[in-house]
Amino acid sequence: MQGASRAKSWAKAVQKEWKILENDLPETIYVRAFEDRMDLLRVVMMGASGTPYHDGLFFFDLQLPPSYPDAPPQVYYHSFGLRLNPNLYESGTVCLSLLNTFGGEGTEVWSSTESSLLQVVVSIQGLVFNDKPYYNETGYETMVDKPEGRRNALPYSENAYLLTLRTMLHLLRRPPRGFEEFVKEHFRHRGRFVLGACNAWLQGNIVDNAHATEVSRKQPCSAGLRLALTKVVPSLVAAFTEIRAKGCEEYQ
Repeated sequence: MQGASRAKSWAKAVQKEWKILENDLPETIYVRAFEDRMDLLRVVMMGASGTPYHDGLFFFDLQLPPSYPDAPPQVYYHSFGLRLNPNLYESGTVCLSLLNTFGGEGTEVWSSTESSLLQVVVSIQGLVFNDKPYYNETGYETMVDKPEGRRNALPYSENAYLLTLRTMLHLLRRPPRGFEEFVKEHFRHRGRFVLGACNAWLQGNIVDNAHATEVSRKQPCSAGLRLALTKVVPSLVAAFTEIRAKGCEEYQ
């Protein structure tokens, strides 16, 4: 009887979470539940403009343990073997206080009465996929606005941007199940902006909201980034052309 009561309570908690997600998810995060597994959810979030992750798609699988909500969900990141953020490992591990996979205290850690799946996905998008991911590395927050920090943050962001582009290619080749058409539609509409941003970098400009701006002495585009882009852009053009992305003809 205790087992049946616990299962009923667990199912009620999950359905409550589904309702919160259905009503309050931001427009840039999508969640789907599995028909035959209440404990599984698949999440995709878009990278925000102004960050190295802009126009990218990032997938996570969430599993709710039998002890949920006393324990947080287990989260797996679809990394494709790429480390594009200090909080996201090639193995798929997501390092975050809210998931009890990193140290924290107070409201930073999971609470069975206060925390929610919505809080988890919004925290990942806002705290992980930010504009200066270098400072997410443990201990590096002390270097914010210091010469060493500024010197190291830029190349890290450039590499995160390149890995985001490579993630796009992996997603187009092997889209996560249940999101095959979603991935294609996203890049059919955003492909030209992705290529436009790449083209702006290649010309030595700064990218802001996927548009080129005047060259800035404070944030130059490195020669290394331009060289790397010459290698990845042709693959992006081919992938976007294959799915008939809009407005990509000029980059062929």
